[in-house]
Amino acid sequence: MASGSIVKNVVEYIVSQIVEDPKSVKVDIADSDDENVSIEVRTSPDDMGRVIGKRGRVARAIRTVAQAAADEEGLQSSVEFID
Repeated sequence: MASGSIVKNVVEYIVSQIVEDPKSVKVDIADSDDENVSIEVRTSPDDMGRVIGKRGRVARAIRTVAQAAADEEGLQSSVEFID
């Protein structure tokens, strides 16, 4: 299994549950090595506000859960939301 795939799957699931148009959600592993995994999240422009949330609260929560998933793989994670 690729490094960071658990993190990718967790983030993809959470984001697709939040948005109105789950088909527009695209989650990619931008960069991955033995210690770090970087995830990029793209959604339709209408849904990005939902994913980021007021004052970035939802985005912060997603990053927290992503880090918990990364801990399972012994990694550090970063999640970027790209519009």
